[in-house]
Amino acid sequence: MTMIDSSCLMENGGGVGGGGGGSCLPCTPEEEKQIVEELNREAERDLKEGNLYFVVSSRWFSKWERYVGQGFVDNLDNGKSLESQDLDAERPGPIDNSDIIEGGSGNEGDELELVRALLEGKDYVLVPKKVWEKLVQWYKGGPTLPRKMISQGVFNRKQFNVEVYPLCLKLIDPRDDSESTIRISKKASLQELYERVCSVRRVEREKQASIWDYFNKQKISQLSDSNQTLEELNLQMDQEILLELKEDSSPSQSGKDSTGNELAVVTLEPPRSPVSIAGGPVMSNGHSSSYSLNLQPGSALNSSFTDMDNGFGASSVRRVEKGGLAGLQNMGNTCFMNSALQCLVHTPQLVEYFLQDYSEEINTQNPLGMHGELALAFGDLLRKLWSSGRTAVAPRVFKGKLALFAPQFSGYNQHDSQELLAFLLDGLHEDLNRVKQKPYIEMKDWSGEPDEEIADECWRNHKARNDSVIVDVCQGQYKSTLVCPICSKISVTFDPFMYLSLPLPSTVTRSMTVTVFYGDGSGLPMPYTISVLKHGNCRDLSQALGTACCLKGGESLLLAEVFDHKIYRLLENPFEPLVSIKDEDRIVAYRFSGKGTGRRKLEIIHRDKSTLELLKGNVGKSFGTPLITYMDDDSPTGADIYLAACKLLSPLKRACSPTMAHSGKENGLLSEANAETSSSCNGQCEPPRDQSMGDTELEDTSSQELSFQLFLTDDRYSSCKPIFKDSVINSGNQIKVVVEWTEKEQKLYDSSYLKDLPEVYHKTGYTTKKTRQEAVSLFSCLEAFLTEEPLGPDDMWYCPSCKEHRQATKKLDLWMLPDILVFHLKRFSYSRYLKNKLDTFVDFPIHNLDLSKYVKKNDGHSFTYELFAISNHYGGLGGGHYTAFAKLIDENRWYSFDDSRVSPVNEDDIKTSAAYVLFYRRVRTESKAESGETSQVEAGS
Repeated sequence: MTMIDSSCLMENGGGVGGGGGGSCLPCTPEEEKQIVEELNREAERDLKEGNLYFVVSSRWFSKWERYVGQGFVDNLDNGKSLESQDLDAERPGPIDNSDIIEGGSGNEGDELELVRALLEGKDYVLVPKKVWEKLVQWYKGGPTLPRKMISQGVFNRKQFNVEVYPLCLKLIDPRDDSESTIRISKKASLQELYERVCSVRRVEREKQASIWDYFNKQKISQLSDSNQTLEELNLQMDQEILLELKEDSSPSQSGKDSTGNELAVVTLEPPRSPVSIAGGPVMSNGHSSSYSLNLQPGSALNSSFTDMDNGFGASSVRRVEKGGLAGLQNMGNTCFMNSALQCLVHTPQLVEYFLQDYSEEINTQNPLGMHGELALAFGDLLRKLWSSGRTAVAPRVFKGKLALFAPQFSGYNQHDSQELLAFLLDGLHEDLNRVKQKPYIEMKDWSGEPDEEIADECWRNHKARNDSVIVDVCQGQYKSTLVCPICSKISVTFDPFMYLSLPLPSTVTRSMTVTVFYGDGSGLPMPYTISVLKHGNCRDLSQALGTACCLKGGESLLLAEVFDHKIYRLLENPFEPLVSIKDEDRIVAYRFSGKGTGRRKLEIIHRDKSTLELLKGNVGKSFGTPLITYMDDDSPTGADIYLAACKLLSPLKRACSPTMAHSGKENGLLSEANAETSSSCNGQCEPPRDQSMGDTELEDTSSQELSFQLFLTDDRYSSCKPIFKDSVINSGNQIKVVVEWTEKEQKLYDSSYLKDLPEVYHKTGYTTKKTRQEAVSLFSCLEAFLTEEPLGPDDMWYCPSCKEHRQATKKLDLWMLPDILVFHLKRFSYSRYLKNKLDTFVDFPIHNLDLSKYVKKNDGHSFTYELFAISNHYGGLGGGHYTAFAKLIDENRWYSFDDSRVSPVNEDDIKTSAAYVLFYRRVRTESKAESGETSQVEAGS
């Protein structure tokens, strides 16, 4: 691309009519757009840490986009019309970032504070340095909000991100009890922090100033002057740091050891529970709290366990209450993480595992893992939660490791608890994988072998590469069956799963009006109003419509959307979501005998050639609803086209007598006599000929001159060619024809049946009452998950028989279930048509969830499960709040975990419409043969 010389710009910003002193003309909108696009491409080619970007308010930037012709395409309504485009947008004024700054004004630079929780793309955009310089040159304004690009993550997880929100620290100076705000990059070193602190407080380094991590107003640890980054030290947003000088005398030294560090002295809270522990400190899961790691001093695992999140190690707390009742402090929009963690740390098998010595299973060599650091951080956190009584724990170290290995969870925006669970379970598995060297296993092409043989070998292959406590406890296996829609090739695979994401079948209905046309011309069109599921698909609509119009066996319906008197799209995919059909759309259905798959379609569009339209200056204006029929001939002629058009138009023929004007039209069907008369067409649809036709071919010569004229058109309706009797039509699988209506045809045919097509939702003067959504059962969600459905267009399957990618149908079956079964309820839906959260109440069993009828393999295990934890989400998209319910198994009591707040809750109150992720544990059944006694049910550990 040739770059426009942007040096010839007005010095005052290039505004049209501006009073600058430059001699060059300002840039045109097209030139501005081209310059910015080229500079953006240049910045993308040179991505590196330290690059400077600038924050710009989306409110101002969208005005600039409209001015230069960008940003309007996505606002079009399915591409139907260009009338709503703002092609004449005015030139924006000066850059205005006041709406994204705290207080609306302030000093420029990185000291200027942005409003918290802004979203990129919605509230602000990031532009490279050179783009910002051009925008300022053209428009001026501000204030300037520079931000640096940083590198986050480790190994193959490294990402480049712009640090929009630098670390904000509160500096406490005990000399005058003052508090200063320091904004600094999380990638800054301690050396830089010391320099900034000394500069702010006017302290000379020679005075040996020291800085303490003062989290929760406790002196956690002294920050040594080193090259460690603030991110590595787990300093959090808005936390406090303490400045101390060597000559300062502290009021009391009694709480320090000989090195000046605070002793691990913790004031115990008075017990809040009436339950006392008899016989020593035993945790509520039945395991002794006096666990021993037997680790060698200085080992990595040992050092991890002595890390201090709260100013004391887990082992330094004297337990006087049952474990498992500690909350998690919110570190800044981390409720999603706290909710997920509470569910995992109350999973009995994981509690037992991480309270023991698992150092032998740490896999530091796995390239897919985090060198064991994530498992160590999680295990350390679990121990603290089970040993700190009811003192809330701040998961600072864990959050730091999480951000290091999963940069998508860094920062302080809200995230999804299920996404965190998926990452954490996978990360724990790889860190604890007992397989140190994964063998290469070639996949077989199965053909006809028994399911049991395929499933067993697939599981053995999986275990040969993946063997950890997570696999032992949380992984099951399902059967996946793919069927090619073209050649019917069947592919069966058996894959592991960690959790099941269940769709929520909606019970909210939607009223839709659809007009049914007869594809063979045997009846008049008739509108039908039906009720369908709001979140259903076109198959549901076809079935409801078929029932309403008494569709016979062997008949089929073809759904289509009509726009501007033409077929805008055919709704042939039965799984097309109904949300793609708006209330103001016009939907029709064509009724046929037999199936239409693969048959050639004839589409007829109507054009008005009446005198009135000609007087208005219109050269034939489209009107009415298109008609569709099928052509079975491989090479239809013009005569075939005229005959098909004649049949489609025959129901519209007016009766000869005024008193018979509407005879035979009751219930949308022609009377028998009228149908017989119409079927002959009386020559009215006879095609014009390029040579004279014999009178014997026309029985009614008076109507010969009233015949319709047909024209062949293209897919875009941009050309029209006359169709003659002997013409051979070669238009592929779809033929589009224009029928020309003159005043004479209007007198013989009643075109009103083609007009006034109703909208899908007929708006009345009365406000319709919202249908209250009923509850759905967990079993309904599971059945919807196991129902056959097509793969998405972006998830095509390569058919080994066709040698092409196909949109195959997929069917899942449960084959083997794990001891811990996790259900993710898909409350959040994202599509090209809408973003939505479903607040459907799901009725899930708390006890005795029996899944035996859904499991294909009977491996002797129990298929009965009991609920023990729930991750809840309250609120809507882009925000809300996460909490958790968890059960202390041996206490047989439920508790609510809302960040640092923990309180008992009745079992009857844990069922809410906020339930998002459900955790079940297998209930083991011991038979008489095994125990020698009567059958008994006991919870699996």
